[in-house]
Amino acid sequence: MPSKDRQRVLARAKLERQMAKRAASARRRRQMQAGIGAMLALVAVVGGSVFLVSKFSGDDKKTDTATPKPDSSTSAAPTPSASAKPLAPGTCAYTKSAGGQVKNVGTPPTKNVPHTGTRVAAIKTSQGDIEVTLDVAKAPCTSNSFAFLASKKYFDGTTCHRMTNSGLFVLQCGDPSATGSGGPGYQFGVENLPTGQAKPYPAGVLAMANSGSPDSNGSQFFIVYQDSQLGPDYTIFGKITKGLDVVDKVGKAGHDGAFDPSPGGGKPKLPVKLEKVTVAAVKG
Repeated sequence: MPSKDRQRVLARAKLERQMAKRAASARRRRQMQAGIGAMLALVAVVGGSVFLVSKFSGDDKKTDTATPKPDSSTSAAPTPSASAKPLAPGTCAYTKSAGGQVKNVGTPPTKNVPHTGTRVAAIKTSQGDIEVTLDVAKAPCTSNSFAFLASKKYFDGTTCHRMTNSGLFVLQCGDPSATGSGGPGYQFGVENLPTGQAKPYPAGVLAMANSGSPDSNGSQFFIVYQDSQLGPDYTIFGKITKGLDVVDKVGKAGHDGAFDPSPGGGKPKLPVKLEKVTVAAVKG
């Protein structure tokens, strides 16, 4: 039989082994928790960047692996949706949108919407004046929304938050938060997509950014200052008639790369503030 001293030594050794096992187990738990935390952090970062991508496509958004797109939310290729279906002439559908930073000024009228002719939009910026002819006949609901927001001074005092100058040559504006995630709190479907055209987005085009689905137009829009490679997924609702040289000047000055690598581009080095946007009555 072992002596009492021997028993105490063995008991102490056993206790030390148990304590060592418990310490090792605790370390493993901490390591596992740390790994889970890191994974969640990575997911958060990835999710945020995806949202950002969709935001250049705006309110302009899906992103191409080769060419950055204008968007304001995330998603894959557009799929048909109820709001993207043709509506009766003079009728538009504007539905509540979720997420993003909202500047709520109400919702445009949905009935007796002008659907023929054109109207002129005057955009006074810190870099010079721009004049646009809105195509009411081909994009009535988009023109109606743009005119409504302008009448509510929604665009006044806002900053154009994104510019690209490689493959895609656009200046993106219309987000009061200047983050790429802002909008009016409503969304609507695409119109006048340039399908089947060799150059769907030539210089001078005014188009809507979206989040990748055909019913996600909001307030963000982009001006194409050079012919651009871009899928025909974005509503064309106007053409620059004066001041394209203003946008071209901003493009040549470059950007800070804030949106690189995805969705691409960044804040213009030559800041562009929309001081005042007005839209005239319909003609024709």
